[in-house]
Amino acid sequence: MNILIFGAAGDVGRRAVSEAVARGHTVTAVVRRAGQSTTLPLGVACRVANIHPDSVPAALMEGQDLVISALRPPEGQEALLAGLTRAICLAARAAGARLLVVGGAASLKLPGKDTTVLTEPGFLPEHLLPIAQACQEQYELFESMKADDWAYQTPPAMLVPGERTGQYRRGLDEMLTDEEGNSQISMEDFAVALIDEAELGLHKGRRYTVAY
Repeated sequence: MNILIFGAAGDVGRRAVSEAVARGHTVTAVVRRAGQSTTLPLGVACRVANIHPDSVPAALMEGQDLVISALRPPEGQEALLAGLTRAICLAARAAGARLLVVGGAASLKLPGKDTTVLTEPGFLPEHLLPIAQACQEQYELFESMKADDWAYQTPPAMLVPGERTGQYRRGLDEMLTDEEGNSQISMEDFAVALIDEAELGLHKGRRYTVAY
């Protein structure tokens, strides 16, 4: 499969590139700066592009079967996220490629509650509110779409560097927790779930979440 990955130098994007390459897919990685290509596996095609909400180079999409957006705007520019995602979505659709988006947990309901990660008072620390609000807006963009050529993968409460076990659980609208109430997954296994979705297409036109 030909896979184009935006945000390929980021924590999740870099791991998604490695996971996809390890499975034999042909990956094109999109980064903001030329120097970021050194963080990628050898042999991965790298494209440097500074994506804007009104400008996604159509040439990037040519020949791609799937587009993964793992973009996260720099601190202070979180409000750009929904616009960037919309631009990538439209460009992917015009090219006939499926879109798989790395979202945020903001929209997930808390277990046994009607509130979400974003709306539950005091759940999120103050410094995470800007990106959480941006991820909520990003998710609402997809909620309004009638097409099913996208999927939106959300993390649990904790997404941290760790080990690749290849094990995880899937859920839909509620944040997943284990028997001890922990809600977490390693970035490595989050990438496993992402490429599993890329290959299997289990969640067409909807959000889903993964955790241990």
